This record gives sequence, structure tokens and C-alpha cells, in this order.
Amino acid sequence: MDQPEILLAGPGPSPTSHAVRQAQAAPLLGHLDPDFLAIVDRVQAGLRTLFGTGNEFTLPISGTGSAGMEAVLTNLLEPGDRIVIGVHGVFGQRLVQLARRLQAEVVEVTAEFGTALDPAAMARAIATGPTRVVAVVHAETSTGVLQPLPEIAAAARAAGALFVVDCVTSIGGRELSWDALGVDAAFAGTQKCLSAPPGLSPVTFSPRALARVAARRSPVPSFYFDTTLLVGYFGPGRAYHHTAPISLVAALDAALGEVLAEGLPARSRRHDDVARALRAALQALGLQLLVPDPIATPMLTSVRLPAGVDDKPLRAFLRQAWRIEIGGGLGPLAGRIVRIGLMGHGARPENVRRIVAALADGLARQGVRGDLAAALAAVQC
Repeated sequence: MDQPEILLAGPGPSPTSHAVRQAQAAPLLGHLDPDFLAIVDRVQAGLRTLFGTGNEFTLPISGTGSAGMEAVLTNLLEPGDRIVIGVHGVFGQRLVQLARRLQAEVVEVTAEFGTALDPAAMARAIATGPTRVVAVVHAETSTGVLQPLPEIAAAARAAGALFVVDCVTSIGGRELSWDALGVDAAFAGTQKCLSAPPGLSPVTFSPRALARVAARRSPVPSFYFDTTLLVGYFGPGRAYHHTAPISLVAALDAALGEVLAEGLPARSRRHDDVARALRAALQALGLQLLVPDPIATPMLTSVRLPAGVDDKPLRAFLRQAWRIEIGGGLGPLAGRIVRIGLMGHGARPENVRRIVAALADGLARQGVRGDLAAALAAVQC
């Protein structure tokens, strides 16, 4: 395709670097080729660093973040198992839907979209009955809320439950310390702060989680996501399970190299800095933010639309006139917000200025005029 480059400033995918694109375009290797297996080893080691874990079972599932979600719950849940799920956005709702398909006993603890879960409410729900799994979304992509985790993790551990975290949006943009926190299983995506193409879902399972799989009363219902089979390919035996997406793994290898070269503390600060600049500029433009600063994700910012502004023409104008993609609202927030992602390779000050200028232009065309000079002056990063 002869496609002009678009600034991907929505909820994902995010922009990729030249090095990542080059890696993806390299000649194919066989999925059992020793050179490719060396890449797989390197990717697994890099993912352990990003998850903040020593878990041996840490690997890229062949599939998007939703495949990682399915792999985790399919392995850890059996019919009748009690799972407590924190729901403060669309992806918490997806966890609920999947757990119900697995015939688990699902207990939802809900919070209004745009707010964080109440740890005390989560703890009460966990303690109410024998709980097998507790699951929450760390950075809720549908709202831009960054959920505090320590109290929920402690409540899960006190009840003997496995603690599962969706970190699709936060991995690579925040320093994660899943071993120290007590996370038993987590899943992520490659297309957000890792700035790799979509199509892989990094997952990690603790020894405690794998022991739960080994103690199942029935086989894991999915062949593709069965950890007892996946370990054969991703472990030292390298037994055939499926044909890995070679080019995507190579691209992820390049992306992880860039993340680790920058360093997780520096990368986290960069995301914080550009988010702070974007939020200040949007407010200077006269716009209201959905999520208050203390619980806002640095990699994704949700902006309330002024009265009378239609998000679909606004987003279409930004795409056509400015070559910028931003996201619309999901669920109850559809038509009420737009979501601006500054993730990974795209989290740059120059992108903040371009997005703010484009947004001011698009809003003015719908009759909402803000002080662009003041907004651009507020970009201090």
C-alpha cells in the first residue's frame, strides 16, 4: 500500500520506530530455526524485565491482548470457580464476559467509568466466599484510569486467591514490579507502550499459577492456550506446538531492545512528562478532562467533548486534514469523550503540540474556540 504516515495518537496501535519496521521486514526464518529461537529467548528475558518478574513461564502468546486475557483465564478457571473482577471500564467488562463463558461464578465490583475501584469494596467481595481468582485492569484503556493495586493484591493473597492483572496499556510505559506486588498472572499487548505491531500478547504465570493449572480437575479447554503445551515450545525442549508469527516476534525483539536501552525509569518519566504537558495544554484550551490527575494514566488521556461537538466528524477531520488518529469513547462514554494516546515511540513533545493544534482547529470548525497560544505555551516538556 502507498499509505501516508498517520500519527497514531489513539488508544493503540502506537507509532513504531524505523528499527522495529526493519526487523519486521527481515527475511523469514523457520519457527524452530536456531537463530529464531535465540530471538525467542531474548524476547522472553526482556519481557521478564518489563513485567518485573523472574517467572520462567513468560512468553509472547500468538494473538492480541484479548488472546492473552483468554489464555490466563482459560488456564486458571474451571466451571464453578469463584472469581472477583473489578470493573471500572470496558475491559473489566470483557473479563466478566470471558469468565462467564468459562462457567465461573463471577462477582463484579464496579466503579463509575472514569473513577478507580474501591480497594475496600474489592477486599469485602474477595473475603465473602472462597475465591479462586481476583482480576483487575491496571490501566483501563476505555477511560484512562490507572488503578492502584497494592491493597487489592494484599486482599487476594490473604484469601489464598490468585491475583490476575491486565497490563495491556501500562507495560512499557510504567515500571512494573509484579513479583514484589504478588501478581500471579498478567497479560499485556505489544501495540501500545511497547510500540510494536499488534498480534502478540506477552503473558506471565507464577509458579503458584502453574501449580493451579496442574491441579485442575479437567483439561484446559483450549488447546492453543494450554500452558502445559506452550511450555513445550517456549521451554528448553522446543517441541512443536504451533507456528509462531516470526516477523512479529522479531519486531517485538527490536522494540524490547529500544525499551531496555532507554531504561524503564527514564521511559516512565518520559510518559509522565508528555502526559502532564498534554493535560495542561488541553485545560488551557478550555477542555475538561475525564480523570483527575492522581489516578490518570500517563499514556492515555480522556477528554470530555464540549456541548454540541460531534466526535465522529471531529476525529474524521483530524485524520483527513492533520493525519492524526485519536480514539472515540467506548460503552457509556461513546460520543462523550475522545481518547488521546501518547504511547511508547509516540510519547514526544512535538506530538503534543501537533495534537493540540489539530484539536483546536477541529473544535473551531464546530464552533468551539479556545486559546491555542495559551495551550501551546502550556506544553512544558
